[in-house]
Amino acid sequence: MIAHSLNAYEPVRRTPNAAFAQELARFGPDAPPSPAPSFAEASAYCRQLAQSHYENFTVASWLLPRSLRPHFHHIYAYCRWADDLADETCSSDESIRLLEWWEEQLDACYAGTTQHPVFVALAPTIQAFTIPKEPFVDLLNAFRQDQFVREYHTFSQLLDYCRNSANPVGRLVLHLGRCHDAERTALSDSICTGLQLANFWQDVSRDYDKGRIYLPREDRERFGYTGDAYRGRQFNQAFARLMEFEVCRAEKYLRDGLPLLELVPRWLRIDVSLFIRGGLAILAAIRDQRYNVWQQRPTLSKWRKAGLVLDAMLSTRI
Repeated sequence: MIAHSLNAYEPVRRTPNAAFAQELARFGPDAPPSPAPSFAEASAYCRQLAQSHYENFTVASWLLPRSLRPHFHHIYAYCRWADDLADETCSSDESIRLLEWWEEQLDACYAGTTQHPVFVALAPTIQAFTIPKEPFVDLLNAFRQDQFVREYHTFSQLLDYCRNSANPVGRLVLHLGRCHDAERTALSDSICTGLQLANFWQDVSRDYDKGRIYLPREDRERFGYTGDAYRGRQFNQAFARLMEFEVCRAEKYLRDGLPLLELVPRWLRIDVSLFIRGGLAILAAIRDQRYNVWQQRPTLSKWRKAGLVLDAMLSTRI
């Protein structure tokens, strides 16, 4: 059973994102009817969305072959909208309603009918790379789960969540690389799970602000970190030992995926290397501040990020 106990009775306050509210007014389920955009207009919309929202994605996409960048933009735009529908609305109930609508738009896309600019752009990408619907749906299932699951009892349950929240992204990338098979998928899943875990441990405090706890209860109990300590955001020896354990576990997932570098096209290796290195760097930053992620969120400086890009380029000899 998935646990809800630690903060189940604490209301989670949400402040809707004003910029995304404007996008919903233009393109959401309650928007006035309007003609579907042209493919060029829709693709430009996705490109702008990708380039304005996520610095790391912009860097990664710049390193890709020019012909593939639009396809990555289209997939990113789908993920960005889904993420915002889950987190940038007024309530969990509203997010559930909008995520259901988004899945209906996905179904319509696979049926050959598109209206929303993201799906107008995404449809040719799906067709060109024969991408199945499953990874797109899995992501929506993870976003739905975030609306009602506040806490995880076991690490196994958290891994099940990562299978939907993180692993589909890697699988989509493998499809764009035309290198999707069982061996590569398993290695990609390991990298994506490790990166997701690294992000969870980086954002313990930020996630708690959203009413979400990803540190499994069984691990907290194993190291003696109590519910009262969590509610008080206390940093103590128990928390340090807990985080050390979780950081090592995330690191193993990232390193276990390293063989993927030799199994993907040369042009894709630098991005795979960059994301592995980025995850490992976040874990190193957590170690550097002695695991006290309550006091300060560990981040990477612009110089450190630039160094990661250079290291990835040199290591893959591109």
